[in-house]
Amino acid sequence: MNDHDLTPNQQRVLACIQAWFERHGHAPTLRELAHNLGLASHTSAQDYVAALVRKGVLERLPHHRGLRLPHRSRAPAATSLPLVGQVAAGSPILAAENIEAQHAVDPDLFRPRADYLLRVRGPSMRDAGILDGDLIAVHRSAHAEDGRIVVARIDDEVTVKRLDTRMGRIRLLPANPDFTPIEVDEQRHAFAIEGLYVGLLRADSVNATR
Repeated sequence: MNDHDLTPNQQRVLACIQAWFERHGHAPTLRELAHNLGLASHTSAQDYVAALVRKGVLERLPHHRGLRLPHRSRAPAATSLPLVGQVAAGSPILAAENIEAQHAVDPDLFRPRADYLLRVRGPSMRDAGILDGDLIAVHRSAHAEDGRIVVARIDDEVTVKRLDTRMGRIRLLPANPDFTPIEVDEQRHAFAIEGLYVGLLRADSVNATR
């Protein structure tokens, strides 16, 4: 099967899925696919995906984001995650200078898939079970639903807190009464969500590969 056997619309859907893999390292959900293609509903995206699976240019896997490009199935799967320690001021969170080590942890153990580990500093999320020195698994995302625990950047500081967007404002909530919420003023400070908290490892439970 090659692209000449696909209809123009099927080629467009396949190209969108391929681009998503290149950008994010995993497949889009049906809703993400429909949104990016301007389709009326995720049901339309599902019909296109089913056709691409029948034609052998996609494979379906039994989990969330369960799509795979056949040629990718022959590539070795990632079996480690980079550990981010202290984040240098102004640098991307996954910049080389921020990476302490690679740990032998399968990214697909987490849902959504983890992109990196982040070392927690301090006890501000203690009552959520996240302790000083823990390694949290993070899925890269610039967006998060209200109530999610996120990795956020305020100016050059990176913090792990629960996102609160009620009342038309942004607050970052600790899970420890000894700490006060952070009120985010986007007029005064640069604010960005760096990722979603998707799991936790105690530091002594993983092995560094370098």
